[in-house]
Amino acid sequence: MKIEEKLKSLNITLPKAPNPVGAYVASKISGNLIFISGQVSLDADGKLITGKVGRDLSLDQAQNAAKICGLNILSNLKKICNGNLDKVKGCMKLTGYVNSTEDFTQQPQVINGASDLISAVFENTGKHTRAAVSVNSLPLGAAVEIDAIFET
Repeated sequence: MKIEEKLKSLNITLPKAPNPVGAYVASKISGNLIFISGQVSLDADGKLITGKVGRDLSLDQAQNAAKICGLNILSNLKKICNGNLDKVKGCMKLTGYVNSTEDFTQQPQVINGASDLISAVFENTGKHTRAAVSVNSLPLGAAVEIDAIFET
C-alpha cells in the first residue's frame, strides 16, 4: 500500500511542515539518510503544547504531544521527499525529549505517541531504534521534542 493511502486509511492528515525557529534547517539529506531536526509539540492550529509532564500534563496528554511531534516529523519528511513518502525505506531512529518533573519516569511511554504513529504509517519498516530522555526545559516551553533519522 502506498504511504498516502496508508495515511488515509489511518485517518491522518499531515499538517503543513513547521518552519525552523532558529539558525538551522528542518531537514537534511546525507547519502541515503534523511535527518529531521527536532520537532516540538506544535499542533496543526499553531498552538504549542507546553508544560512539564508530571505536573502540568498527564501521561495521555504528553503522549498526544509526542504524536503531534511525529506528525510534524512526517510533514517535514514529506517536504524533503518532494511530496513522495514512498521514497522512504524506513525509520532508523527517533530521539525524544520530554520536559518532565524529576520524579516522572515514564518518558518511554510518552515517546510511544510518536513511535506508534511512525510504526503504523510505515509498518515493519517503521520499526526504529530510539532514546527517550527527560529534560529540565525545552525550547519555547514545549512539552515534547523529537528528532528523527530515515533511510531512502
